[in-house]
Amino acid sequence: MTQNTFKRLGLAAVLLMAGISSAAAHHAMGGTTPTTFMDGFLSGIGHPVIGIDHLAFIVAIGIAAAFVSGGFGIIAGFIAASSIGVLAHVIELNVPLVELLVAASVIVAGAALAIGLTGARGGWLMLAIIAGLFHGYAFGETVVGAERNVIGGYLIGLAIIQAVIATLAMLASR
Repeated sequence: MTQNTFKRLGLAAVLLMAGISSAAAHHAMGGTTPTTFMDGFLSGIGHPVIGIDHLAFIVAIGIAAAFVSGGFGIIAGFIAASSIGVLAHVIELNVPLVELLVAASVIVAGAALAIGLTGARGGWLMLAIIAGLFHGYAFGETVVGAERNVIGGYLIGLAIIQAVIATLAMLASR
């Protein structure tokens, strides 16, 4: 086995373990709904970092983005879709088994990276958008019932941290 194969297998193992862990939504406000713009913003920044399943997927998207042309489009697709997912939860659309779908997305991304499926831009973009909806829906639990300005702060924080994490993963993988 080559060193590159070992790296892929190691990454896949980490992503698979993250997918097996609880995919339940967590946030930085200790289980309470944020009440100010700044609370929402900080919760948005914190949520993907403290949720290993979400963090693993964002890193995987960044890694995949490093190997395709227009990789930033994959990152942007995930961020846009996760924002839509948050709003879907806020307006109380029902998405059953979202935790299972989030975990499945981590497993699929990890497996795709492990076997070297890094050149399929369309496939990664589709995965980023579909998974983004589910991850966003899980993220949305944090702000259900919050005021609009709080939700706005949350979405801004969420978008910033996802962009930073995915971009750093992309740059580190080049």
